[in-house]
Amino acid sequence: KKKKMEIKNALQTQYKIMMKRLWYGITWPSAILTMFLGVTVLVKGNWNKLILYPSGKWLFIKLILVILLYLYHFSLHKIFKLQLNNCFKYSTQQLRIWNEVATIYLIAIVMLATVKDGFSFIWGIIGLLLLISVLMLAIRVYKSIRQK
Repeated sequence: KKKKMEIKNALQTQYKIMMKRLWYGITWPSAILTMFLGVTVLVKGNWNKLILYPSGKWLFIKLILVILLYLYHFSLHKIFKLQLNNCFKYSTQQLRIWNEVATIYLIAIVMLATVKDGFSFIWGIIGLLLLISVLMLAIRVYKSIRQK
């Protein structure tokens, strides 16, 4: 039992090191760089003026999704801080589901950049809902396989 605790503590220490490297070495720098470059492209390309016209509705929705993606990023930072302090409030299932939110944001943001008319937008929403359903099903299947 003592040996298991030593192994567990060693692994937790290593996981914390890895988490910090990932979060502060890749995730935050990427978020900052993306924000800087995104705003630069928006302003330099005069895309910000497009928002004022009906044809720019897709860009307005995309920017809202990007803001939501940054709020998601901040929520992950909160979870990261909790876990560094050995506070594990969420189950593996909850974390697995929360992890897929980024995938949904990614697909929705890219979809809005490529599909801009109303008819395709509706099909895009239907496709996004189907993707969410498939992801949830995959998470449940994975959980049932692990429990066997």
